[in-house]
Amino acid sequence: MPTHSNPPSDQHPTTDLNVSGLSHLNSNGDINMVDVSGKTATTRVAHAAGQVCFPTDIYAQIKAADGMTKKGSITQTAHIAGIMAAKRTHDLIPLCHPLPLDKIGLTFAYDDRANAITVAATVKVTHKTGVEMEALTAVSVACLTIYDMTKALSHDIMIEGIHLIHKSGGKSDYQYSSIE
Repeated sequence: MPTHSNPPSDQHPTTDLNVSGLSHLNSNGDINMVDVSGKTATTRVAHAAGQVCFPTDIYAQIKAADGMTKKGSITQTAHIAGIMAAKRTHDLIPLCHPLPLDKIGLTFAYDDRANAITVAATVKVTHKTGVEMEALTAVSVACLTIYDMTKALSHDIMIEGIHLIHKSGGKSDYQYSSIE
């Protein structure tokens, strides 16, 4: 039976990458799942956000209908999709640990200046690893669901700005300041 191996080092160079800072790579640059068995379970929280931006006329139409389409409520459907996605993050993102999530919350807000619906997610767990990926996945899938529910109105829709806002409870806390 054939075995899989990493490509030769000239095809997979790690010299330009500080692998010591990447938790999913060992010192040889090989992929591995992080061992969290020695960590202490703590309450961990992550907040993420993103936006779905629309052409001005489409945004006005969606807002005037309070997010109701022939398919149903945009935000209610996206809310359920975001929760489902957070719960299935370990099935979607390689090397994520399956976690018994304590809380998954999503909010949706109209942003008139950006002609956008802003999606925010908060995920909480008491465990040995954080929930950043779960929060980001919830936002991503909720945004994709909004796109799916509105694409009949226009394909000039952009999903943008998906980012981690805050995380706490682990080895280090994080607060988003800006990318600049």
